Amino acid sequence: MHISIALSNLRPGSLWSIDGDDYSGLIWNEENDLPAPTEQEILEEIERLKQQYQYNEYQRKRKNEYPSFEQQLDILYHQGYDGWKEEINKVKEKYPKPEGL
Repeated sequence: MHISIALSNLRPGSLWSIDGDDYSGLIWNEENDLPAPTEQEILEEIERLKQQYQYNEYQRKRKNEYPSFEQQLDILYHQGYDGWKEEINKVKEKYPKPEGL
């Protein structure tokens, strides 16, 4: 996870630049309303984002296996709501949603 993503999440709309990918290279614009986040805040945000990405892996896997919208409409037309729900649930069962983050 890149420091710039963490900075953007912690201080949306703030102006800054970074030389490299290290906190020591952070150049914080003095005109920002909020102070620069600390290195610890950034490290914690990076860790949170990593955990969130890992948690949401089931969503990425499901997305790749769900039928296209056109196919889903065809299933609805030919098999009705119950047939559609059965097809969707196959994917959901294959990639269950993990316990809370």
